[in-house]
Amino acid sequence: MDGKSFDLSCSLGVEDDSLNLSPFLDKLFREWEDRKARGLFHHDIGSCETKVLRGEHNFVATLIEGRDQKKRPTEFGMNQVLQPFDSGKFNFTKVRPEEVIFRFGETDKDSAQYFDGAPDTISASSSAILINVSPIGYCHVLLTPKIQDCLPQRIDQESFLIAMYVAREARNPFFRVGYNSLGGFATINHLHFQAYYLKVQYPVEKATTEKLTALANGVSIAQLVGYPVSGFVFEGGASLEDLSDVVAKVCIFLQEKNRPFNALISESGKRVFLLPQCYAEKQLLGKASQEFLDMRINPAIWELSGHLVLKRKEDYDEASEPNICRFLVEAALSETEFQELKRCVLDSMTVSIACSSDIGS
Repeated sequence: MDGKSFDLSCSLGVEDDSLNLSPFLDKLFREWEDRKARGLFHHDIGSCETKVLRGEHNFVATLIEGRDQKKRPTEFGMNQVLQPFDSGKFNFTKVRPEEVIFRFGETDKDSAQYFDGAPDTISASSSAILINVSPIGYCHVLLTPKIQDCLPQRIDQESFLIAMYVAREARNPFFRVGYNSLGGFATINHLHFQAYYLKVQYPVEKATTEKLTALANGVSIAQLVGYPVSGFVFEGGASLEDLSDVVAKVCIFLQEKNRPFNALISESGKRVFLLPQCYAEKQLLGKASQEFLDMRINPAIWELSGHLVLKRKEDYDEASEPNICRFLVEAALSETEFQELKRCVLDSMTVSIACSSDIGS
C-alpha cells in the first residue's frame, strides 16, 4: 500500500482466506475459477498490472489494455435513466450456458441452497449469477434478478433487496456489490448488478462522512466530505430490510428525476454509498475534457469508488492522485447541484418514511 505496484493475485489473498470463506463465497470462487480454466474470459485479470497510488485517498489503478474494445457495446441512449427493455438488443438471456455460475430463488429453509451446474435454460422466477467475461477484478460476476422477466436496468425495492442479500451472504467486506444506472455507464439495459473481490479498502469507504439525518426507522443518511465525488452514505436501521428499503426509495427518486447514479453495497450490506453523476451528460453536451475523453475511462461505480480501470499503458504509468481527483470531480455533480439534489432527496425521504410509519400504525 505504499504506492508501489503489486501483483493483483497476491493482493487478493484468496488462498489465505479460503478457510474463512462463507459457503456462498467459497462456491462462487470455485465456480469462477472453473470458468477461468475453461478460457471463457476475454483476458486474464491475474496478469493485469495493478498499483495503489500515493496520496490521501490511495486510489487503485488497474491496466487492462483494450478492455473497452472487447466489451459488449452499449446499445441505448445515454441521456435517459429509464428506458424500456428491448428484446432485440443483447440481454442476459442470450449468454452462453457456461457463463451461468448458478441460479437461486427464495426458500423457506434456513440453510443455503444453490442450483448446481450451468443449466441449458434458466428457470423463470429464479435469479442468476453470471461471469463477467471482461472482468476487472477477481471473481467479477453479474447478478441478474429474475433474469427471465427481462426487466430493464431500473431499481425497484425487491431487486435491490436481492442484491443486499447477496452482499450479506458473502460475509466478507472485500466482496462488494455495485450498480450502474443507465446514463451512469451501465452498458446493458437488462437489470443487473456487478460484484467482485478485491482485498483492499476502497477510497470511498475510507472517506470522511457528515451525518445529515436519522430517519424514523433508524436508518441514518450522511454525505461524503473531502472526497472528489459528492454522494450519500446510508447505514443503520433495525434490519437489512430497513436499510435496503430506504436506499431503494432514493434510487427510485433519482430514476424518476432522470438523474444518473451509481451505488456501492459495502461491508456485507451494512453500508451503502449512492453517488449521483453527470459525466455522460457532459459528453453529450461536448463539455467533457478532451484529456479524459482520450483516456476512455468510464466512471461507473468502481471508478467512482476509487478503483480505476485504465486502457492505455501511458495513462497507467503516469497515473497520479491529482489527475484521478480531477477526473472524478469532472464526473461528479457540482457543489451547487449536489446541495439542491440533497435538499430534494431529504425532503422526499422525510415524507416517504412518515407515510410508511402512518400506514404501519
